[in-house]
Amino acid sequence: MLSRILRRPTKSKKSSLSAIRVKAGIVSITDSRFDEQFGFTEKDVRELLKIYHLEDHMEEVKEWYDGYRFGDADIYCPWDVINHVDRLCGEPGAQPQSYWLNTSGNELVKRFIDKANKTTRDEIERLIAGEAIEKSVRMELTYDEIDNHIDNLWSVLFTTGYLTQTGRTELGAYKLVIPNKEVREVYKLQIKEWFSHTVLSNTGQLTAFWTAVEKGNTESIEKYLNRTLSNSISVFDTKAPETEKENSYHTFLVGPLAGNSDWLVKSNVEAGEGFADIVVETENPDSGIIFELKYSRDAAGLDKACEKAIAQMKDRRYEEYLKNDGRHDLLFYGVAFYKKRCKVIVEEQKEK
Repeated sequence: MLSRILRRPTKSKKSSLSAIRVKAGIVSITDSRFDEQFGFTEKDVRELLKIYHLEDHMEEVKEWYDGYRFGDADIYCPWDVINHVDRLCGEPGAQPQSYWLNTSGNELVKRFIDKANKTTRDEIERLIAGEAIEKSVRMELTYDEIDNHIDNLWSVLFTTGYLTQTGRTELGAYKLVIPNKEVREVYKLQIKEWFSHTVLSNTGQLTAFWTAVEKGNTESIEKYLNRTLSNSISVFDTKAPETEKENSYHTFLVGPLAGNSDWLVKSNVEAGEGFADIVVETENPDSGIIFELKYSRDAAGLDKACEKAIAQMKDRRYEEYLKNDGRHDLLFYGVAFYKKRCKVIVEEQKEK
């Protein structure tokens, strides 16, 4: 049955003469002559799912593997669709996954992020958030030209499927977007790896940050976090629920904290009557640190969000986790984030 889908004939409007002539040239992803031959159309996907009684999975398949634009056709990636259907047949209820990620090092995305300046990093954030970026692209590039300019990498990401287009401007530039959730996860992974490498390589700033955390110096902590946020690429979707945004900031903060090899950093720890966001067991066996993170809907709410975080730690007695380990000199940090800004307050609790 699957082979029948793959052997779809060309559109009737395409003449055999054009099919012959194309052999002498290059068919790019913007060429409409054979656009439906590059992958599965939505009709193909629905038929395939129906064959295997998996119609209920259409929405997730569309979210993860649709979004490519070849010529005038919207196309699903056949490799991903086939792999996901095959997995569902053997494992009902299996969640979608990134098959590109499992078969490729995604070196192009890594090179792109490594070369990005602040303007390009802002454009990457907009792509992650689902926006379109307008760029002129070159369809034919030699391998040696890829790294000559950041614009060349935009072109290569487009022609290799890491970006697709939703139309063109009056001046002929393409409106580029990330095709689907699968490819967005590739970008997020590479951004996280880039962030870890960038942040942890600056040992001088990290050491000062760790010292500030141990001493309760909120001014220095805020300065470091705000500077790092400003120079980083946010990986959360601006349309995501607040809980998902808090998770992204959680990952952001754990990175530099865990870089201290003398600290034991734990996330989402069951403590008291709840779960503490981040618990740090320092080298000093008598001391410990607890962080509670909040996301504010606007900059004006940062102070209130910090106070809410401190109140939550007290009300749910998170300190019991560290006190049971013999640590009684404690610091409670309430940290609130809004876009690329943060606010930090601290309360100290010492054994009398």
